[in-house]
Amino acid sequence: MKGKWVPSWVLSVWYIMLLCRYFHNCSAFTLPMKEQSYFGTMVFLLDGNVYPKGCYQVVLNVGQPPRPYFLDVDTGSDLTWLQCDIPGAKNLPAPHHPYKPNNNLVKRDDPICASIQGTNPPVHTPTDQCDYEIEYADHCSSYGVLVRDAFQVKYTNGTSIAPPLVFGCGYDQKVSQSGPPPPYTDGIIGLGNGKSSILSQMSSMGLIRNVVGHCLSGQGGGFLILGNDIVPSSGIVWLPIVRASTEKEYSLGPADVLFNGQATGIKDIPIILDSGTTFTYFNSEAYKTLSSLIKENIDTKQLTDAEDDKSLPVCWKGSKPFKSLKDATIYFKPLTLSFTKDKNIQLQLTPEAYLILTDKGNVCLGILNGFEAGLGDVNMIGDISMLDKLVIYDNEKQQIGWAPANCNKLPSLS
Repeated sequence: MKGKWVPSWVLSVWYIMLLCRYFHNCSAFTLPMKEQSYFGTMVFLLDGNVYPKGCYQVVLNVGQPPRPYFLDVDTGSDLTWLQCDIPGAKNLPAPHHPYKPNNNLVKRDDPICASIQGTNPPVHTPTDQCDYEIEYADHCSSYGVLVRDAFQVKYTNGTSIAPPLVFGCGYDQKVSQSGPPPPYTDGIIGLGNGKSSILSQMSSMGLIRNVVGHCLSGQGGGFLILGNDIVPSSGIVWLPIVRASTEKEYSLGPADVLFNGQATGIKDIPIILDSGTTFTYFNSEAYKTLSSLIKENIDTKQLTDAEDDKSLPVCWKGSKPFKSLKDATIYFKPLTLSFTKDKNIQLQLTPEAYLILTDKGNVCLGILNGFEAGLGDVNMIGDISMLDKLVIYDNEKQQIGWAPANCNKLPSLS
């Protein structure tokens, strides 16, 4: 066959590229991001607990040169942001020095900027930068500008990459005065399905599948998964994500709530999973029903109200301080979320999934009144009710799955 003459050096580079793509471990040659299609998987260790820290964090290395930052893992939001080192910044106490931008602002015409600002961008936004403002359900907030910088990450096969990702450079952080103190963190990693999520960004670059999973250990720590290579092929209970066009939350749809296997009268309440929320919240009516049932079924000879313990609104004490949560859970009954669109699918909430042990040796109810917390009628399953479960959010197949797991042990990387 006849064709155009190709210089030998082009053939050599082409051959190297093929080898790099085949072995996925060539650090000397990196393909442009838009041409990558490896779809590997990344696993990150987590630090933290439900009590007393109140969050689970991942360490990510950002910038050039890379610097470590502790980020609160949040599947309930899209935008990742770090506290920013700029004049006049109003930052909160944090583990590390704030991120310092370096002429890497994202312009307003960037598609990710449009996905954040929507159809009504702030009128004060300069033409050469993209401002953001994000407020969370607990009324904490972050204001700042979008920047783009390298995130140093590694695949499970050891290959390191540093994709340029868009995130928020926050210069004004506020916390709720009525709620618990904020976690000691440098920022938040948003793992929702919106265009600004670093999960979506890396997926659009062809670096990972649009799948995220977490395994939060009841003993503290755990791991975070980006990608789908090590998601178990069996043993996972799957439900479709129920999401309206205006919603970004990971919703499981309506469910009935059972107490010790019996109906409670709580029916068809929509359920949202959110790893950025420490405790579990039900709407006011559901909360009152559940808290009453739990209190009515307590053996008052073994447990009495611990009114002096302000860790959470409802706490109990034993005849002597409990040494472990397991010592206290024998006095409580399990809860069950039975999803009404599929009667065979249930999320079991053992007492360990709704109780905490305080530093005073008392046990407290980790289910809270969502209305009093400013959540309205939202029913949100937080970290406490996802402990010791592998939870997978598959945005490509639009489904969420979970299974009991040992979150103290990393998944097999074979």
